[in-house]
Amino acid sequence: MILSVCPNPSVDCTVEVGALKVGATNRIDNKIVTYSGKALNVSIGVARLGGDSYATGFLYRQNGANFTHRLDEEGVKNTFVWNEGSTRTNYKIVDKRSMLTELNDRGDPVTEEKQEELLSLVGELGSRAEVVVMSGSLPLGVPDDYYYRLSRVLPGRTKKIVDATGDRLTHAMKAGLFLVKPNLSELEELTGETYSDFNDMIRGCRVLLDGGAENVLLSIGRKGAILTDGSSAWYCKSANVAVNSTVGAGDSMISAVARFVGEGADKEELLRTAVAAGTASVTTPGTNLFYYEKFREIYEKLTVEKLL
Repeated sequence: MILSVCPNPSVDCTVEVGALKVGATNRIDNKIVTYSGKALNVSIGVARLGGDSYATGFLYRQNGANFTHRLDEEGVKNTFVWNEGSTRTNYKIVDKRSMLTELNDRGDPVTEEKQEELLSLVGELGSRAEVVVMSGSLPLGVPDDYYYRLSRVLPGRTKKIVDATGDRLTHAMKAGLFLVKPNLSELEELTGETYSDFNDMIRGCRVLLDGGAENVLLSIGRKGAILTDGSSAWYCKSANVAVNSTVGAGDSMISAVARFVGEGADKEELLRTAVAAGTASVTTPGTNLFYYEKFREIYEKLTVEKLL
């Protein structure tokens, strides 16, 4: 089983405009509303790749049923810790140049009692999971070390993957993680440096490896991704596709790693499947993720290059 933990789900409202004009009236060309969250995207991606997917996290009574309904439709088993209030709404504005502008809400707070309840639930579910993915921001009232605390309730054999930023990631790595997945700007923010070529990027990834990660999957946008464990590194270039939306591409990459690592895929294969899923995801509008047929089509076009 692959367990995804989503502490801070969101209603994602993606709107497409011809050109975003700040301080002026903008006409919406298209609007897509999805019930989402980074780890929930991962769980759906795992299911679309044929994996045994299970989702948990925090939900809110006012609109939480919309999330469980979507997961049920995708064949994702799910159990949540329920809170009073409503789930936050995030707005994603995509213009004709495929530039993305995001407005992220904070949502209602989660009490310490509910935080303890999720820790117990993850400990129970995690005892049956081969891979556990924890990703996204944290709701109000939840401290930055919460991913660390979640990691500590999991068995030592579990492959733990975290996709988070800043102090949330720094704390989590102290628990020992199988993989982290920053993009280039997130890596530069974490390390306080800028990286211009692959050698520099690998050097930056070593900071995270020294911090407690076994592997770093570094997303570099249209150029593809690098996967390194410090002693070896691989690069996979993205296929050339028409971009509809980059939302959810990173989550799709993680879903592929989570799906295939349990089957004994080597590092090159994990990178190839991750880039295929991420690239397939950008061909769909809004936060619609990827479909298996497109994943396979792109996968066949990709090659992996050894850097170290």
